[in-house]
Amino acid sequence: MARRRLSMRKIGEVLRLTHESGLSTGQVAQNCGIGRTTVKDYLSRARKAGLAWPLPVGLDDDAVERLLFPSERSLTEEMRGMPPFEYLHREMKKKHVTMQLLWQEYREKNPDGYQYSQFCLRYRAWKKTLDVSLRQDYRAGEKLFVDYAGDTIPVYDPATGVASCAHLFVATLGASNYTYAEATASLDLFSWIRSHVRAFEFFRSVPAITVPDNTRTGVTHPCRYEPDLNPTYRDMAAHYNTTVIPARVRKPRDKAKVESAVLIAERWIIAALRNHRFFSVGELNGAIRERLGEFNSRPLQKLKVSRRELFETIDRPAMGPLPERPYEYAEWRKVRANIDYHVEVEDHYYSVPYRLRREPMEARVTAATVEVFCRGRRVASHPRSHGPQKHTTAADHMPDSHRRYLEWTPSRIIAWAAKTGPSTGEMVRQIMERKTHPEQGFRSCLGIIRLGRRYGQERLEAACERALAIKAYSYKNVELILKNGLDGTRALLAPPSGTPVDHENIRGNGYYS
Repeated sequence: MARRRLSMRKIGEVLRLTHESGLSTGQVAQNCGIGRTTVKDYLSRARKAGLAWPLPVGLDDDAVERLLFPSERSLTEEMRGMPPFEYLHREMKKKHVTMQLLWQEYREKNPDGYQYSQFCLRYRAWKKTLDVSLRQDYRAGEKLFVDYAGDTIPVYDPATGVASCAHLFVATLGASNYTYAEATASLDLFSWIRSHVRAFEFFRSVPAITVPDNTRTGVTHPCRYEPDLNPTYRDMAAHYNTTVIPARVRKPRDKAKVESAVLIAERWIIAALRNHRFFSVGELNGAIRERLGEFNSRPLQKLKVSRRELFETIDRPAMGPLPERPYEYAEWRKVRANIDYHVEVEDHYYSVPYRLRREPMEARVTAATVEVFCRGRRVASHPRSHGPQKHTTAADHMPDSHRRYLEWTPSRIIAWAAKTGPSTGEMVRQIMERKTHPEQGFRSCLGIIRLGRRYGQERLEAACERALAIKAYSYKNVELILKNGLDGTRALLAPPSGTPVDHENIRGNGYYS
């Protein structure tokens, strides 16, 4: 409309320069800063409308617009029984609904109504008056746009008064503009996933597609064609049966919907709460919920209905159901089974089938379980344990009895360690004897043997001798002895029971006679 108003002001100047000053089309175009084709179009429309210079007294911009652009001006004025454009707009968002179907329904009630082309032309002319975020075509229940607002909200520590920043997560549905928002204390992966879970619970249903920005939290490697999603984010999407399609890099139209929602949320939430002091994120989210309810219930200016009404009638019927259980947060780790067929997760060792030794795998770690996958197939599942340097071993992962004497066996490792010296061999034997299964000590034993490469065979033998003397049967103890140079110090051994000890500070039995 602003562009049209500018044209109305220039049309008078075009007529004046043409009729009064006698300038050519090119000169008029250069003087007015418009194209020659535009000048010709204005003059042609003026001739058809019977306009000359000077313009009739009392002819305002609206009157000139009606004379110059009669067909475009009347598109939304002359209706011929057309249904409300708001109704057509809502119906077009529903699955399988087309303009052809709506036109046929219209002609059944209005046999003398517009032909199909004029029907579409008038709807599109009205649609141009909508905001960009409302104008774009989104199918019902198809897309959910998610992002963080650029502005933050201060949350104050009640004890110290120091303020920290809370971040505003925003999720809005494409068809209805129904919006969810919440504050989070962090932008980490756990907060990102939990915000999605709560958004799905708020909608009580799941969209077909989730469209995030290329945030590093959810998208590991942004790419226009094949973005690499964070494994946890991908796992969450699979649980809810939604597809994550990140917005293309430097393509603002891909995320225009959420950017508009973020802007509105900043005005309706952040700006509205600017004079409030919050002492916890939970307290802040309580205030956000109140503002969010008002925001979603407020009628849209152009469509005359609220986001909540549009959601209930358009989006929700077309969205997928929630799963029986909410997603349990899980992190994924790249792991590899050592010769003891155990993988390490947070300083604890979990068994996998012994045939998968040396194979690259992935571990899915939740608060309660550790699952191991090889080439996409789950090969092991264990209750999660937090005991450092301990083993969780499933009996069916161990080799059969006839496989115990292949390649790596306790006897072979003891023999290998004994090449360094008898104390090293004895240390390795003691470590394996103290395990429920000898294989659980393989990793520690190999570590002790490799210490000989770093410190030398003689020092390793002396360190093992000292460790045996003080009964410190572990890799870490042997390593500490070597690091601190204690392998050159003879261990103070306890004397055999009943053996007298001669020392100047010991008085002996005769002192009390």
